Amino acid sequence: MSEHKPLAYFITGTDTGVGKTLVASVLIHGFAQQGLKSVGMKPVAAGCRPQHNTLISQDVELLMAASNVALPMLQLNPYAFAPAIAPHIAAVQAGVEIKLQVIQQAYQKLVAQTDVVIVEGVGGFRVPLSDSFDTADLAESLALPVILVVGMRLGCLSHALLTAEAIQARGLKLTGWVANQVDSEMAAFDENLLAIRQRLAAPCLGVLPWMQNADFRDAAKHLHLENLD
Repeated sequence: MSEHKPLAYFITGTDTGVGKTLVASVLIHGFAQQGLKSVGMKPVAAGCRPQHNTLISQDVELLMAASNVALPMLQLNPYAFAPAIAPHIAAVQAGVEIKLQVIQQAYQKLVAQTDVVIVEGVGGFRVPLSDSFDTADLAESLALPVILVVGMRLGCLSHALLTAEAIQARGLKLTGWVANQVDSEMAAFDENLLAIRQRLAAPCLGVLPWMQNADFRDAAKHLHLENLD
């Protein structure tokens, strides 16, 4: 019997707050619209709120809203912390050690039950998760192609190129990138976008305009899954 191997991608960003969850939700929704069992995973989440004797992340709620499969929270989000701070610090404060093996096991359970798994990282590509590993190590351990969300604002050129280099240095494939206008008044937007297009050796999956209240259904109009490399 052949091994069940769904489509899977790792979503990272040039920084925190650049729209990783929005892009991940668009991807989940897009694949679900194709009739595939599509789910999102947020291995580590900070800034969570209490709900029914557990902690829930707004990011995870958005991923779940885009999905067409209902699966256990511990598989979707193995580690959740209340403080909106760096996750390895939040883990220490909570007396918890984030373990790569736990995340890998949760991911494999999702793989066994779905056709598509979209894994969203936390913050940028090199955010520490413990004293011994970070999000880049996580992406490498899962061996997934990476989609980079570029927050279009001052400084994005260096952030995008450095992140692309870091992805390549881990032996991972940058399979596509998304430009997200997080600064509504960014100067020379088109020129910056062109500079990134010329320098990233991966297809642009779309350009998200600045949106006051971004919704994955609206954002989906601007992304093109067929451009995935």
